[in-house]
Amino acid sequence: MRCVFCGNPESKVIDSRPSEDGLSIRRRRECLACGTRFTTYERHNESPLIVMKNDKSNEPFDRSKLLRGLLIATAKRDVPVVRLEALIDDVEAEIRNTLKNEVRSKVLGDMVLERLRGIDDVAYIRFASVYKDFRDIDEFQSALKGMS
Repeated sequence: MRCVFCGNPESKVIDSRPSEDGLSIRRRRECLACGTRFTTYERHNESPLIVMKNDKSNEPFDRSKLLRGLLIATAKRDVPVVRLEALIDDVEAEIRNTLKNEVRSKVLGDMVLERLRGIDDVAYIRFASVYKDFRDIDEFQSALKGMS
């Protein structure tokens, strides 16, 4: 591993342990040239998830895009960001457990709505109104009735 301070390509591992998220290995290293210590993280290289949109286009799964949508839906609600990140982790894990690299946007949206419903009813309706693209008040009322 190249030293981040002097650029020397030789370093030795001093300590290794799982990171806090459990998804990577944290390694403390020492440069053999300058003696400086630094930390590196090793992650398993996962294949990217592809979201198949309704218009037949594909795009990579973007956690930050999904988090932005959830933050908008939960604006001024008492929902911690950590809870939303856990929701996204759960959705991504479920998709990866299917051993498929592609997911339809409708399936992804339904998975998010299913989990969001148990977190906050107002956020659920806000997210659903954008995701399901309600055309009129009747569709909105139908979604509200479906919650009871």
